[in-house]
Amino acid sequence: MNIFPKQIKLSEKKDSLLIEWTDSKIQTIPLLKLRKLCPCATCLAEKESQSPTYIPLFSENQIKISSLKQVGNYAISVTWQDGHNTGIYEFPYLRILGEKSD
Repeated sequence: MNIFPKQIKLSEKKDSLLIEWTDSKIQTIPLLKLRKLCPCATCLAEKESQSPTYIPLFSENQIKISSLKQVGNYAISVTWQDGHNTGIYEFPYLRILGEKSD
C-alpha cells in the first residue's frame, strides 16, 4: 500500500513542517532538521567534504521557508528564504525524516 501526504503545511510558529498522511499519521519535522538533511547534490557534496565532527550552523533565513511546491505526485520542492531551492524531498524521504528522532 502506498502512503502519500494528504496535507503538508507550516506549523503556526513557522518552525516545523506538519504532514498528515493518508494512513492518518501526523508528523512534525523541524525546519532545521529539514535544511540539515537537504537531499540536493550541492548540500550532499558539502557534507561529504567536511570532517565527521563538522557541525553545520545556519542563519535565521536559512531555516525559514519562502515557498513549498508539489513536484509531480512524488515530492515537494522547498525554497528557503536565503534562495536555496534545489532540494527535492520525495515523500518516502519525508516520512523517514518524520520518524527519525534528532
